[in-house]
Amino acid sequence: MTATSTPHVPRRRLLDEDGVPEVKLRGYADGWLKGLLVHMLRVRCVDQRMLKLQRAGRIGFVGSMLGQEAAMIGTAAALEPRDWLWSGLREGGAALMRGLPLEEYVAQMYCNSNDTAKGRQMCNHFQHKGSHYPSWSSVIGTQIVHGVGAAYAAKLRKLDEVHGIYFGDGATSANGFHSGLNFAAVWKAPCVFVCVDNGWAISVPNREQTAQPDFAKKAVAYGMPGFEVDGNDVLACYELMHWLVVHARSGAGPALLVVKTYRMLGHSSSDDPSKYRDQAEVEQWERRDPIRRYARFLEGRGLLGAGELEQLEARLYAEIDRVVHEQEATALMPLRSLVEDVYAEVPRHLRRQYNEFARIAERHGEAQKGDGAFPL
Repeated sequence: MTATSTPHVPRRRLLDEDGVPEVKLRGYADGWLKGLLVHMLRVRCVDQRMLKLQRAGRIGFVGSMLGQEAAMIGTAAALEPRDWLWSGLREGGAALMRGLPLEEYVAQMYCNSNDTAKGRQMCNHFQHKGSHYPSWSSVIGTQIVHGVGAAYAAKLRKLDEVHGIYFGDGATSANGFHSGLNFAAVWKAPCVFVCVDNGWAISVPNREQTAQPDFAKKAVAYGMPGFEVDGNDVLACYELMHWLVVHARSGAGPALLVVKTYRMLGHSSSDDPSKYRDQAEVEQWERRDPIRRYARFLEGRGLLGAGELEQLEARLYAEIDRVVHEQEATALMPLRSLVEDVYAEVPRHLRRQYNEFARIAERHGEAQKGDGAFPL
């Protein structure tokens, strides 16, 4: 099943490349429409600030979200507060929209004493209990089976919640994709799989990792519908994801949504995409910028005035910079955090190791930051 085969399914695209509606839109509130722009712009501003900090050696790792703001915000906006979002690499901006405080986001990037993960995750690996955003792993596709298990548990407990499970196109070649989709369909788990197809699995193009170029068709083999949406059209992303969330909540079972977009920068801050892709391809997608496209739509409706986009951007950067300065001045994670929260009582062998470590640290001081290349 595709998004065009059933008249009741929302369209793959609602706004053309210039932000002009192709169909009559639903009666969205003006404030809600403008809020989408603010969320998208915040994603971009945070992304650019974090990338500059990484290049300056002040944080270690960034998975850039540039170009995928509409895909992220549009789909995540369709999830209710009671729903869950299982993340791949780039959904941190959606967590901000759903309630992750910016202070916690930046603290985790610095792995300082305000980091709720206590330095036990690599930076850019967020979690937030309050918005149902579990910590994610750099291992490709593991969140798929975790999310399916949680969705099935919610069904057994008769909880009125849907689980949005995000992953990249490369994860469709991972074992977790097969296991997750297979069992979700068997159990009719209340989840929506969101495949963010940004064209590249690190340095591997789609054509080299799968013989089926239409990712949505992969869903059919598992007994669930598959749909594709223009991932640079934030309203189309919202409408189709909302439709799927409603159906999953009703007991209709899972579905796969393929969000077609593009990763403008490298896989991460450690990656040089110029070594494996053509700059002409990048320039082609630059002309499809999702924020510029949506801003034109808002301008056409009289919701965005001349220079207002730049003013919004300036305010967001000011907020981000304030938080960065606060978190950069925050103390490091205390050494005792190494043995906290793992056992009800710290075992004797760990107490002995920790005490020896503390004596060495007291005698020689804290370790100095290195200047080596950060691993991919």
